[in-house]
Amino acid sequence: MIGAIRTPEQQLVTVFGGSGFLGHYVVSALAKRGYRILVVTRQPNRTNFLPQGMVGQVHPIRANLRYPDSVAHAVAKADHVINLVGVLKEGGRQTFDSVHAQGPRIIAEAAKPGANIIHVSAIGADPHSDSLYARTKAEGEAAVLAARPDAVIMRPSLMFGPNDQFFNRFASLARMLPVLPLAGADTRFQPVFAGDVAAAIVKAVERAVPGGQVYELGGPEIRTLRQLVEYVLAATDRKRLILPLPNAVGRAQGSVLGLLDKLTLGLVPNELVMTRDQALLLEKDNVVSEAAIRDGRTLEGMGITPTTVEAIVPSYLVRFRKTGQFDLKRNATRTMPDLLAPTSGGAESDFKPDRASGPAVGQSSSH
Repeated sequence: MIGAIRTPEQQLVTVFGGSGFLGHYVVSALAKRGYRILVVTRQPNRTNFLPQGMVGQVHPIRANLRYPDSVAHAVAKADHVINLVGVLKEGGRQTFDSVHAQGPRIIAEAAKPGANIIHVSAIGADPHSDSLYARTKAEGEAAVLAARPDAVIMRPSLMFGPNDQFFNRFASLARMLPVLPLAGADTRFQPVFAGDVAAAIVKAVERAVPGGQVYELGGPEIRTLRQLVEYVLAATDRKRLILPLPNAVGRAQGSVLGLLDKLTLGLVPNELVMTRDQALLLEKDNVVSEAAIRDGRTLEGMGITPTTVEAIVPSYLVRFRKTGQFDLKRNATRTMPDLLAPTSGGAESDFKPDRASGPAVGQSSSH
């Protein structure tokens, strides 16, 4: 016997990390489809995300992955549970183990029987990696699948979008430094638009993709780190020397900068901070595997066309140009727009005043 069909309005989605970078896209996509959403955060009073959906549809709630009782309260009535929580560097009690390994386990074990679990990890998760970030990501995936074998695991590559931590970071560095030391310059990435990752998560919420699988999400192009930084420089009209660093030098740089960040209690600008663990991550390619492509565990396999970097990134890097988005030389046209000109600008002007919606410049309207 087929059970009653429930509309999105009758279903509750709990989103851990819903006030973060990816969370904004996920919450927005779910709200547009009518789901009721609990946005889990450690400090609801400090959430700055814009109200989305109808009144009362999106509600922030306090919880902390280090406190299982708070997690249990957040997922008690949830039909779908999404975990987006992750950190790029450790700080205080926010360790890789507590956030990446133990947190996902606590969430999966606390969710009610039958709840749909979607866990966002990262391409590069590997229990044998030299990077603690990658190892704990793999531990979190294993813990989720052990508790809920039908859970969906999403592994995005480098994500981009307004307020991302990659393109904005290098654009800021290019504004600050004449030379850009680059560890892992030849490492390959497959940048993916955060909106596409959110679309994949929504498909998992709608149970449009099989559970118990690990999906790898990448964009339409693979580029080296150096090529991506060169693109940032081109988009911001800046010329900077890119200095590739050997792996050993990159690790040393990460060790020094990471220690300096700790000694100054976080006073080093975020753009300059790099840890040894991050340097280790940069030694491995971050692209969708051939196995995932073959099995259809990709955006394309879900029926989602990946968005290109060129379609999104330039729109939010304009603020890093020397003269900003109002650069007259960059935006100037040689002649007046054809439909507004009072006379033809020449053989190549394609002068067609009959198409104009109003009078030409310098001419009065007829009544």
